[in-house]
Amino acid sequence: MKIGAIVQARMSSTRLPGKVLLPLVGKPVLWHVLNRLKFCKTLDIIILATSVSKEDRKLKKVADSLGIPTFFGSLDDVLSRYYHAAKKYKLDAIVRITADCPVIDPVVVDEVVNGFVKGGYDLYGLSGNFPDGLDTSIFSFKALKIAYKKAKLPSDREHVGTTFFRMYKNIFKSGGYKKFKDKGKYRWTLDEPEDYEFLKKVYESLYEEGKIFLSQDIFKLLEQNPELMKINSFIGRNEGYAKSLEEDKKFLRKRKMQL
Repeated sequence: MKIGAIVQARMSSTRLPGKVLLPLVGKPVLWHVLNRLKFCKTLDIIILATSVSKEDRKLKKVADSLGIPTFFGSLDDVLSRYYHAAKKYKLDAIVRITADCPVIDPVVVDEVVNGFVKGGYDLYGLSGNFPDGLDTSIFSFKALKIAYKKAKLPSDREHVGTTFFRMYKNIFKSGGYKKFKDKGKYRWTLDEPEDYEFLKKVYESLYEEGKIFLSQDIFKLLEQNPELMKINSFIGRNEGYAKSLEEDKKFLRKRKMQL
């Protein structure tokens, strides 16, 4: 079984444009995401999947610096981007990672992949109350191909597998890995300026070149410095997905009017 992580990234974020190239201890956010995944033991390949937009061409330089291949696909149809990238590299299973998660934990990724393989799942991912920013899911190419052909809603095309796989869970074998308990209050993702300020503090405290810090190191840091959590704790979780659901309503109204 060939298992690859596909990291989705683009420059045109609406809330924090160019966020994946913002520096953390002198290196771009995207560099840290890709570099941290290189510490995984279960991945056969890591692929940067960005868009054909001219603005996104500069992301290739970051991937090149780490010896990671880049796939260029649709800007808005992220599901299509995933499908064609997975097809090109002949992946049997795909780990979905977003480039706005610069503290993605390679140990957690490996645990999710091992659970997927051991259980013979079509869909598997980190579930329960985990810190926002550790999001990891894995799905078979078979499941991805079905989603690519059948998914119509804007949210399904942008947030790969989020609602479509749930809606059709009866045709997939799915499961979840509950590693954390009562950790949903933690926000470690990058969507807003305050998230960036928080992550800079984390990296300035924990980063060592050539090494990797893990989730338990961040928990320990925040236990010793609880004031850091106040920097971005007021921001709601999954704001981008909520926005996509509003786009779904417009899409459905428009389609209804055309019938």
